[in-house]
Amino acid sequence: MDTPLSLPGEERADGSSIQIGALVPLTRPGWVEAGRHLLAGLELAAREVNDAGGIAGRPLELVVRDTAADPERAAAAVDELARLGVAALAGEYHSVVARAAAARADALGLPFLCSSAVLDALTEQPTEWVARLAPAQSHGWRIYASFLLDAGHRRIAVAADPSVYWASGARVLRDYLAPRGGSVIELDMRALAPSAVCDELVDHRATALLLLVGYPEPAVSLVKSVRRDRRVAGIMMGAPAGQPEFAEWATSLGGDGAAIPFLRYLPERLSPLGARVETALRERLAEAPSFVAFEGYDTVAVLADVLRSHGADRARVAGSWARVAVEGTRGQIRFSRTPGVNVWQWAWPPVQVVDRDPAEPGRLRILHAG
Repeated sequence: MDTPLSLPGEERADGSSIQIGALVPLTRPGWVEAGRHLLAGLELAAREVNDAGGIAGRPLELVVRDTAADPERAAAAVDELARLGVAALAGEYHSVVARAAAARADALGLPFLCSSAVLDALTEQPTEWVARLAPAQSHGWRIYASFLLDAGHRRIAVAADPSVYWASGARVLRDYLAPRGGSVIELDMRALAPSAVCDELVDHRATALLLLVGYPEPAVSLVKSVRRDRRVAGIMMGAPAGQPEFAEWATSLGGDGAAIPFLRYLPERLSPLGARVETALRERLAEAPSFVAFEGYDTVAVLADVLRSHGADRARVAGSWARVAVEGTRGQIRFSRTPGVNVWQWAWPPVQVVDRDPAEPGRLRILHAG
């Protein structure tokens, strides 16, 4: 392992808390609802660790920093948390932000367990300091592409904002669909108004439109435009990045937001642990927890296990990824080296394609599992 740019945090002998830095989007333009769910999972698991006696008798403390979907802000937070002496970092939802945090954590020699970001290239080079719970984008989005083919879609349009994340997703779809007789038509949302997208769908004879765009805009306007244009009444809309998972989507779009399949990372049936955690998260959030809340809980569960077994020395924490074997809310968590992924990866959490039931938009339907 390369020598870090700052000294690893050393265990304190005075019985003070063991700190974990938590990176979470809590203000706009970050996806605030996702951040709220992620933080709820992180906090619930930390509370349970402390209720059970902490880490060798020392309380576990989360030091939370708001990234606001800003990579520079996230990198600065990593610097600050490293100076404060946290044993490890946890969290983050936005892939581009997590990539900035991972690069800084790698440079500083600070272990980072990423909860939710899926971008395959989370770091440019292989690193021992970073591990990830969420599946790589290439894994989940291939499952989504398989779902599209099974549903009979061969001409897929993607309405895309400029972003490394969206470009990566479009590339995964194209690479999977092309050898199987499918095609991807890219619509640049910098050049098209939502109303003009419908013209493009007609011209290209697309049968599915994927929303690779930000929320609430232009996603909400795009959905409404397509729903109201009779020329594309039969088109399927999809949102592989998972925007419809959250209640805010249903509030904004009502019935228009139903029947838009998305990816989520939950099993068909939760284990007893998962069911217990779901109940506690529902109480904490006052609504059904998203998969992101479970990712938060599992992140702290893994780090707590590592800290109990190996102490709070940063190098020992990072050196333990290969030995992790933790029963999480969605299955047993182990990390391995996965081709094309430069960080330690849980390969793989369960993956589902889900949508909101048009007859009951508050209910989610499982359409496909991988």
